Amino acid sequence: MKKSFAVFGLGRFGESVVRTLVAAHQDVLAVDIKEAPVNALMEVATQTLIADTRDEEVLRDLNVDTFDYVIIGIGNNMEASILTTMLSKEQGAKKVIAKAETSDQGRVLERVGADQVIFPERDMGHNIVRKLLSNHILSFIDLSDEYTLAAIEITDPTFINQNLIDLNLRQRFGLTVIAIKHNGKINVSPKPTDMMELHDVLTVVGPVKGVEKLDDALKK
Repeated sequence: MKKSFAVFGLGRFGESVVRTLVAAHQDVLAVDIKEAPVNALMEVATQTLIADTRDEEVLRDLNVDTFDYVIIGIGNNMEASILTTMLSKEQGAKKVIAKAETSDQGRVLERVGADQVIFPERDMGHNIVRKLLSNHILSFIDLSDEYTLAAIEITDPTFINQNLIDLNLRQRFGLTVIAIKHNGKINVSPKPTDMMELHDVLTVVGPVKGVEKLDDALKK
Protein backbone atom coordinates (compact mmCIF):
# COMPACT_ATOMS: atom_id res chain seq x y z
CA MET A 1 0.00 0.00 0.00
CA LYS A 2 1.37 3.40 -0.99
CA LYS A 3 2.04 5.79 1.89
CA SER A 4 3.05 9.43 2.03
CA PHE A 5 6.30 10.72 3.50
CA ALA A 6 7.71 14.18 4.17
CA VAL A 7 11.50 14.22 4.49
CA PHE A 8 13.00 17.35 6.05
CA GLY A 9 16.76 17.72 5.64
CA LEU A 10 18.45 16.31 2.55
CA GLY A 11 21.96 15.46 3.67
CA ARG A 12 23.35 12.00 3.05
CA PHE A 13 20.80 10.40 5.33
CA GLY A 14 17.80 12.35 4.03
CA GLU A 15 18.75 11.85 0.40
CA SER A 16 19.19 8.12 0.94
CA VAL A 17 15.77 7.90 2.60
CA VAL A 18 14.12 9.79 -0.27
CA ARG A 19 15.70 7.63 -2.97
CA THR A 20 14.88 4.41 -1.12
CA LEU A 21 11.24 5.39 -0.58
CA VAL A 22 10.79 6.47 -4.20
CA ALA A 23 12.32 3.18 -5.37
CA ALA A 24 9.64 1.48 -3.25
CA HIS A 25 6.98 3.49 -5.13
CA GLN A 26 6.01 5.72 -2.21
CA ASP A 27 4.92 9.37 -2.36
CA VAL A 28 7.70 11.59 -1.03
CA LEU A 29 7.98 15.31 -0.37
CA ALA A 30 11.66 16.33 -0.05
CA VAL A 31 12.44 19.61 1.74
CA ASP A 32 15.68 21.41 2.57
CA ILE A 33 16.67 24.98 3.36
CA LYS A 34 19.44 24.81 0.73
CA GLU A 35 18.85 24.86 -3.02
CA ALA A 36 21.52 22.36 -4.13
CA PRO A 37 20.21 19.22 -2.34
CA VAL A 38 16.64 20.04 -3.39
CA ASN A 39 17.68 20.40 -7.03
CA ALA A 40 19.51 17.07 -6.85
CA LEU A 41 16.23 15.32 -6.00
CA MET A 42 13.90 17.35 -8.18
CA GLU A 43 13.57 14.54 -10.73
CA VAL A 44 13.42 11.86 -8.04
CA ALA A 45 10.97 12.88 -5.32
CA THR A 46 7.24 13.28 -5.88
CA GLN A 47 7.57 16.91 -4.77
CA THR A 48 10.48 19.08 -3.69
CA LEU A 49 10.63 22.38 -1.85
CA ILE A 50 13.26 24.86 -0.68
CA ALA A 51 12.02 25.97 2.73
CA ASP A 52 12.96 26.55 6.35
CA THR A 53 11.07 23.98 8.41
CA ARG A 54 11.71 26.02 11.56
CA ASP A 55 8.99 28.34 10.29
CA GLU A 56 5.61 27.42 11.73
CA GLU A 57 3.75 28.84 8.73
CA VAL A 58 5.84 26.74 6.34
CA LEU A 59 4.80 23.55 8.12
CA ARG A 60 1.20 24.69 8.21
CA ASP A 61 1.25 25.30 4.45
CA LEU A 62 2.79 21.86 3.92
CA ASN A 63 -0.11 20.22 5.79
CA VAL A 64 2.21 17.94 7.72
CA ASP A 65 -0.80 16.35 9.39
CA THR A 66 -1.75 14.72 6.07
CA PHE A 67 1.46 12.68 5.76
CA ASP A 68 1.73 9.17 7.14
CA TYR A 69 5.30 9.87 8.28
CA VAL A 70 7.45 12.95 8.77
CA ILE A 71 11.15 12.08 8.72
CA ILE A 72 13.52 14.70 10.10
CA GLY A 73 17.07 14.22 8.90
CA ILE A 74 18.48 17.49 10.25
CA GLY A 75 21.05 15.87 12.47
CA ASN A 76 23.88 18.41 12.37
CA ASN A 77 21.79 21.41 13.47
CA MET A 78 20.35 20.56 16.86
CA GLU A 79 18.24 23.70 17.13
CA ALA A 80 16.63 23.17 13.72
CA SER A 81 16.09 19.47 14.39
CA ILE A 82 14.41 20.06 17.75
CA LEU A 83 12.27 22.97 16.57
CA THR A 84 11.14 21.14 13.43
CA THR A 85 10.21 18.09 15.49
CA MET A 86 8.26 20.13 18.02
CA LEU A 87 6.42 22.18 15.39
CA SER A 88 5.59 19.10 13.30
CA LYS A 89 3.90 17.47 16.29
CA GLU A 90 2.11 20.71 17.16
CA GLN A 91 0.80 20.82 13.58
CA GLY A 92 -0.65 17.32 14.01
CA ALA A 93 1.97 15.12 12.32
CA LYS A 94 0.89 11.49 12.77
CA LYS A 95 4.33 9.98 13.25
CA VAL A 96 7.62 11.84 13.46
CA ILE A 97 10.89 9.98 13.02
CA ALA A 98 13.91 12.13 13.87
CA LYS A 99 17.60 11.59 13.27
CA ALA A 100 19.98 12.28 16.16
CA GLU A 101 23.75 12.37 16.30
CA THR A 102 24.15 12.17 20.08
CA SER A 103 22.29 10.57 22.97
CA ASP A 104 21.59 14.00 24.47
CA GLN A 105 20.03 15.17 21.21
CA GLY A 106 17.99 11.99 21.06
CA ARG A 107 16.59 12.50 24.56
CA VAL A 108 15.58 16.06 23.76
CA LEU A 109 13.89 14.99 20.51
CA GLU A 110 11.87 12.42 22.41
CA ARG A 111 10.82 15.01 24.98
CA VAL A 112 9.58 17.45 22.32
CA GLY A 113 7.46 14.79 20.64
CA ALA A 114 9.48 12.54 18.32
CA ASP A 115 7.72 9.18 18.04
CA GLN A 116 10.99 7.48 17.12
CA VAL A 117 14.61 8.60 17.26
CA ILE A 118 17.25 6.92 15.12
CA PHE A 119 21.05 7.12 15.24
CA PRO A 120 22.26 6.18 11.72
CA GLU A 121 25.99 6.64 12.31
CA ARG A 122 26.02 4.80 15.64
CA ASP A 123 23.80 2.00 14.39
CA MET A 124 25.84 1.55 11.22
CA GLY A 125 29.03 1.01 13.19
CA HIS A 126 27.27 -1.30 15.64
CA ASN A 127 25.77 -3.40 12.84
CA ILE A 128 29.02 -3.68 10.91
CA VAL A 129 30.87 -4.92 13.99
CA ARG A 130 28.11 -7.40 14.83
CA LYS A 131 28.18 -8.80 11.30
CA LEU A 132 31.98 -9.07 11.31
CA LEU A 133 31.95 -10.96 14.59
CA SER A 134 29.23 -13.43 13.57
CA ASN A 135 29.60 -16.31 11.13
CA HIS A 136 26.00 -17.03 10.26
CA ILE A 137 23.96 -13.83 10.65
CA LEU A 138 23.32 -12.57 7.13
CA SER A 139 21.26 -9.52 8.05
CA PHE A 140 19.37 -8.03 10.94
CA ILE A 141 17.06 -5.16 11.81
CA ASP A 142 17.01 -4.02 15.43
CA LEU A 143 13.44 -3.53 16.60
CA SER A 144 14.61 -2.08 19.93
CA ASP A 145 17.68 -2.22 22.16
CA GLU A 146 16.72 -5.76 23.19
CA TYR A 147 14.88 -7.29 20.22
CA THR A 148 15.89 -7.90 16.63
CA LEU A 149 14.80 -9.47 13.36
CA ALA A 150 17.59 -11.58 11.87
CA ALA A 151 18.32 -13.87 8.93
CA ILE A 152 20.55 -16.79 9.90
CA GLU A 153 22.06 -19.41 7.60
CA ILE A 154 21.98 -23.05 8.73
CA THR A 155 25.42 -24.63 8.27
CA ASP A 156 25.68 -26.87 11.33
CA PRO A 157 25.22 -30.58 10.43
CA THR A 158 23.44 -31.19 13.73
CA PHE A 159 20.63 -28.87 12.59
CA ILE A 160 20.11 -30.70 9.28
CA ASN A 161 17.14 -33.04 8.83
CA GLN A 162 15.47 -31.68 11.94
CA ASN A 163 12.17 -29.85 11.97
CA LEU A 164 11.22 -26.75 13.95
CA ILE A 165 9.78 -28.89 16.72
CA ASP A 166 13.09 -30.75 17.06
CA LEU A 167 15.14 -27.56 17.02
CA ASN A 168 12.90 -25.95 19.65
CA LEU A 169 14.40 -22.51 19.03
CA ARG A 170 11.79 -20.75 21.12
CA GLN A 171 12.59 -22.71 24.24
CA ARG A 172 16.36 -22.74 23.70
CA PHE A 173 16.91 -19.20 22.46
CA GLY A 174 13.60 -17.33 22.82
CA LEU A 175 13.35 -17.04 19.03
CA THR A 176 10.32 -17.35 16.76
CA VAL A 177 10.85 -18.49 13.15
CA ILE A 178 8.72 -16.39 10.82
CA ALA A 179 10.16 -17.52 7.46
CA ILE A 180 12.44 -20.13 5.88
CA LYS A 181 14.36 -19.57 2.65
CA HIS A 182 15.18 -22.76 0.75
CA ASN A 183 16.77 -22.86 -2.72
CA GLY A 184 15.89 -19.21 -3.30
CA LYS A 185 12.23 -19.65 -2.35
CA ILE A 186 10.80 -18.12 0.81
CA ASN A 187 8.19 -19.86 2.92
CA VAL A 188 6.55 -17.15 5.06
CA SER A 189 4.29 -19.61 6.86
CA PRO A 190 6.63 -22.39 8.01
CA LYS A 191 5.06 -25.41 9.65
CA PRO A 192 6.45 -26.93 12.85
CA THR A 193 7.15 -30.11 10.83
CA ASP A 194 9.19 -28.38 8.11
CA MET A 195 12.65 -29.96 7.89
CA MET A 196 15.91 -28.00 7.82
CA GLU A 197 18.42 -28.48 5.02
CA LEU A 198 21.97 -27.28 4.56
CA HIS A 199 22.17 -23.53 3.78
CA ASP A 200 18.52 -22.86 4.54
CA VAL A 201 18.08 -19.34 5.89
CA LEU A 202 15.83 -18.82 8.91
CA THR A 203 14.27 -15.42 9.56
CA VAL A 204 13.79 -15.17 13.30
CA VAL A 205 12.50 -12.53 15.68
CA GLY A 206 13.41 -12.35 19.35
CA PRO A 207 16.01 -11.14 21.86
CA VAL A 208 19.38 -9.97 20.55
CA LYS A 209 21.04 -12.28 23.07
CA GLY A 210 19.03 -15.20 21.69
CA VAL A 211 20.26 -14.52 18.16
CA GLU A 212 23.83 -14.31 19.42
CA LYS A 213 23.46 -17.62 21.27
CA LEU A 214 22.06 -19.29 18.16
CA ASP A 215 24.98 -17.92 16.14
CA ASP A 216 27.39 -19.37 18.70
CA ALA A 217 25.58 -22.72 18.59
CA LEU A 218 25.99 -22.86 14.82
CA LYS A 219 29.75 -22.41 15.12
CA LYS A 220 30.10 -25.78 16.79
